[in-house]
Amino acid sequence: MIKGLYETHIEVSDLENAVSFYTEVLGLKFAHRDETRQIVFLWIGEGKEFMLGLWEQKENLQPRHFAFTSSKEDILNYSVKFLEERALKPYNFLKDGTVQPMVFAWMPALAIYFNDPDGNQLEFIAVLEGEGKPELGVLSYEEWMKHI
Repeated sequence: MIKGLYETHIEVSDLENAVSFYTEVLGLKFAHRDETRQIVFLWIGEGKEFMLGLWEQKENLQPRHFAFTSSKEDILNYSVKFLEERALKPYNFLKDGTVQPMVFAWMPALAIYFNDPDGNQLEFIAVLEGEGKPELGVLSYEEWMKHI
């Protein structure tokens, strides 16, 4: 019955600023503005694969977390540069002061994080081939490669 997650919604403090961030900075595509409410829908991916809803909330903003699917190659070779070129500060799961993507060994998956202007925690993630190794915890990609 369930084949995936189609959409998610987050709160933003300034709808126009958020739309600019997600479309101009990250490259999502405008889908629809609901004129009866302070909400904009954006397409993620090609062919209406996924959707992000941005809801303007002026008070009591509750930041959320979600991840964008990416490729291992893009995360390893381009993600940090992509973020830094857009004045975004990448960080890894360990928040150890480095911008080195990390592997969640239990999945396994490779990830790097950054925040939107409202403090929503965003992530680029790529599920890696092979079996998970939960006993390894969270480690660098280079360390992960030594264990597979």
